Amino acid sequence: MTGLSVGATADDITQTLVEPGGETVSRSLSDLVAEKPVLLCFYTADFSLDCTKEWCAIRDFDWFSTGSDVHVVGASKSSVGMHRRFMDEHDLNFPLYADTDLELASAFDVVYRTFGVSKRARRSCFLIDEDLTVRYRWLGEHWLDPTRDIPPLTEVYEGVVEALELDSQETFGF
Repeated sequence: MTGLSVGATADDITQTLVEPGGETVSRSLSDLVAEKPVLLCFYTADFSLDCTKEWCAIRDFDWFSTGSDVHVVGASKSSVGMHRRFMDEHDLNFPLYADTDLELASAFDVVYRTFGVSKRARRSCFLIDEDLTVRYRWLGEHWLDPTRDIPPLTEVYEGVVEALELDSQETFGF
């Protein structure tokens, strides 16, 4: 199985991050996790049907957007401009890494060749703490193409709550 294991330490990669509202900054993982743990969600590409469904579900699930415990951040090989359009069109309030060279995906060992041809990030979620330690992970394992899986939000939510030993009753908008 690919992907960094729980307990592994992630490399401190710096990539271009598109913030809600469209501002871009060069931001390292260590900068993000210094604020609070990060749930880093890799996905294939902006505007693909599965990815649109995934990010709209995360937006509608409304987890972490009002809480102070975890910061949700996306990462795909889509460009800065594509991220801006994707965020605007779907009213997303999560920052997205423009991992155009898949350096971030490689550091998490989730680069995958779709149908053996096109390199993409395997759909996956990693909870990383202030030490860049992976505390929880979910990896797509679709039988045909693991970039097509959509994270089961309830399962991911419960994994994060358990990993961080949080009280789940109101932190995430339930």
